[in-house]
Amino acid sequence: MSIHATTHLNFRGDARQALGFYHSVFGGASTVVTYQDAVNVRIPADADRVMWGLVAADSGFRIMAYDVPADMPWHQGENAFLVAVEGSTAEEITACWDKLREGATITQPLAPSQWTPLFGMLKDRYGVNWVLSVAVGR
Repeated sequence: MSIHATTHLNFRGDARQALGFYHSVFGGASTVVTYQDAVNVRIPADADRVMWGLVAADSGFRIMAYDVPADMPWHQGENAFLVAVEGSTAEEITACWDKLREGATITQPLAPSQWTPLFGMLKDRYGVNWVLSVAVGR
């Protein structure tokens, strides 16, 4: 079992370009899933935007990014990042979630999703945005 934290950058339409830039700098593999790929389009303009993106290099460098949906507030520099926590089991992630959610505002309840056994988002009592999930395919 292991838990990893990764900086998760938030954009409004620039995530694909940013991930491409970071990939060119740090190398490794780059993965992009659009809202359309995940069958999660709420607003047509978001269909080809990044719902989940990752650059992971053999050096250990990892960065995630997504395009905040058009129906959610976003101000560059104000909510520019999330801390993404991935665990190898649902039990690990649930234990972290249960502690982080005390005094938090739940953005997305912890639940199964199309891409992982568990996924959830919250803003903790200190105003830090977190996304927790079970790692798949590692």
